[in-house]
Amino acid sequence: MAEDKKKKPSAEEIAARKAAAKAAKSTVAVDSGEEAADHPAPPARLFGVYNDKIVPALKQQFGHTNTLAVPRLEKIVISMGLGKAVTSGEKGKMELAEKDLMVIAGQKPVRCKAKKSVANFKVREGQETGLKVTLRGNRMYEFLDRLITLAIPRVKDFRGLNPNGFDKGGNYNFGLNEQSVFPEVDSANMTHQQGMNITMVTTAKKPDQGRELLKAFGFPFRDSAKEAK
Repeated sequence: MAEDKKKKPSAEEIAARKAAAKAAKSTVAVDSGEEAADHPAPPARLFGVYNDKIVPALKQQFGHTNTLAVPRLEKIVISMGLGKAVTSGEKGKMELAEKDLMVIAGQKPVRCKAKKSVANFKVREGQETGLKVTLRGNRMYEFLDRLITLAIPRVKDFRGLNPNGFDKGGNYNFGLNEQSVFPEVDSANMTHQQGMNITMVTTAKKPDQGRELLKAFGFPFRDSAKEAK
């Protein structure tokens, strides 16, 4: 009777089976174009630039002794206001803008609803009037890299970003008039131009610190001295 029972596998056999299954799963993920869980994506280029170059430079400039005290980029918020299109009855504009923003940001946006009714603007409470995306971590740095190197140079008649767009907390706000400056958007199939607002949320405590942080990343601010002349 004991001989008829199936022999239990040893610990070595169980470990070998798990290793073979894990290798097969990794091979299937690579063959199908999916990223294996054991091979995460490499860090964004600007994340390495921040750690290797920007942090030492800002520590020396502001006199920080602690690396954690150096200003850093916390998140990027991209928003689109579509209240005028929604109230005028332009069907499909919300879906098209949502598709373009998802391609630009790399993640699905959130639909924002009106908090209260405004009769003059024909807006009802609970009506979807805008889109918003919040980027953090590696995806945030990848978007920032594309924004500085690809999107901003494609802006027509660009004369530099306003250096006075900082709030008291060191966060920077600016806008783009059209989404076609991003090469990910197919301009041939674009039916309308849609602007967007971009907010750089930093840990800086003063506007000057936030300005120097974004300058170090490569933000092309206008020279206020030249404008005064």
